Amino acid sequence: MPTYTLVLKFTDVLVHPDWSYQTGWRFKKRPGVDQFLQQVASSDYEVIIFTNENAFMIWPVIDKLDPENKLVSYRLFRDSTHFIDGVHVKNLEGLNRDLSKVIVVDWNKQAIKFHPQNSLILKKWKGTDDDTALLDLANLLQTIAMSNVIDVREVLTYYSQFDDP
Repeated sequence: MPTYTLVLKFTDVLVHPDWSYQTGWRFKKRPGVDQFLQQVASSDYEVIIFTNENAFMIWPVIDKLDPENKLVSYRLFRDSTHFIDGVHVKNLEGLNRDLSKVIVVDWNKQAIKFHPQNSLILKKWKGTDDDTALLDLANLLQTIAMSNVIDVREVLTYYSQFDDP
């Protein structure tokens, strides 16, 4: 069992959805997403994708990101969230993990309002190609793992003071 659990928002953190009449839904991978997943999965992290989209739409897209099912340990969808005040909120208690070892990466503070001390808020990715956020994040996560941080919430609280950690 990996030491740490990394919970990732799917849409606008790892991929960006785009819809048109000609193509329907298409998903653009964020720059560095493949390298990011490889690096964190091999750095003592259990990777969980926890998104508020429906499983039938997102499952095949996750299969494209992780075709051999070696990088993403679990997939949680809309039915695993709580719908409160118009927002799908993630409850980390349902993961049955030590919360001192859980890091949630999301762009929406409201989606993780039950556990803000476990969150790392990134800027919402809008599909641009000039983005290095995931590669920078991989370096931070690798440093946390190599440092054997006892409680990640202390590190995440420090980084929460910055607009772009």
